[in-house]
Amino acid sequence: MIYPQIDPVALSLGPLQVHWYGLMYLFGFAGAWWLGRVRAERYGWTAEQVEDLLFYGAIGVIIGGRLGYSLFYDFAANVANPLNIFKVWQGGMSFHGGLLGVLTAFWLFSKKTGKSYFTISDFIAPMVPIGLFFGRMGNFINGELWGKASDVPWAMVFPTGGPLARHPSQLYEAGLEGLVLFIILWWYSNNAKPLGAVSGLFLLGYGVFRFLIELVRIPDAQYGYFAFEWLTMGQILSLPMVVYGAWLMVRAYRPN
Repeated sequence: MIYPQIDPVALSLGPLQVHWYGLMYLFGFAGAWWLGRVRAERYGWTAEQVEDLLFYGAIGVIIGGRLGYSLFYDFAANVANPLNIFKVWQGGMSFHGGLLGVLTAFWLFSKKTGKSYFTISDFIAPMVPIGLFFGRMGNFINGELWGKASDVPWAMVFPTGGPLARHPSQLYEAGLEGLVLFIILWWYSNNAKPLGAVSGLFLLGYGVFRFLIELVRIPDAQYGYFAFEWLTMGQILSLPMVVYGAWLMVRAYRPN
């Protein structure tokens, strides 16, 4: 298949350019806001609390995601040119860094509202995959983070990936980490669950899906493979999520 080249600039207004990558984040936050309003009544949240939490979360995603990418994936380049950190429209956001930013935001929000940490994380966990879906679609539009060369019928020739057809790994991530994980979490959290269980399932589900997709995704050029000709930075960062997520679920269901 030929990659459907899309201009990364969605709209130009004189010197102002609106990039699809940025719009994807906006769509993700809008989707989370709508789903949060749907969940609010069931869990005793007010609309104002939902909006405040999403504001905290948005700040955590942007700051944590960009700093995480700078530290985990592009440290040398950003040290050489620190202004690159602010060029979010060029891509370069780390999910794992964004997660750390969001977890910090949850802590601040818990101090403000008096809600327990896992009450907050369990509430918002089913909404996160929607943002992941749009974020990965932004990667696809940017033509970045493609996969290994492949002869599967849906392999694509990416403009920056040379002449070989490759796995569209961005779409795999949008499907598994986004849509599939959303369906699982939304269904699972439809009824009351022990505190921390929904958060644990999110961490476990994302970690497993990301680990598997990394097997067909090209590793970051600055690192390559760390071991076995397949172990990547993304997998190393996902393994603690799998372990901690599984532990949270066991802890949640363990008899007191």
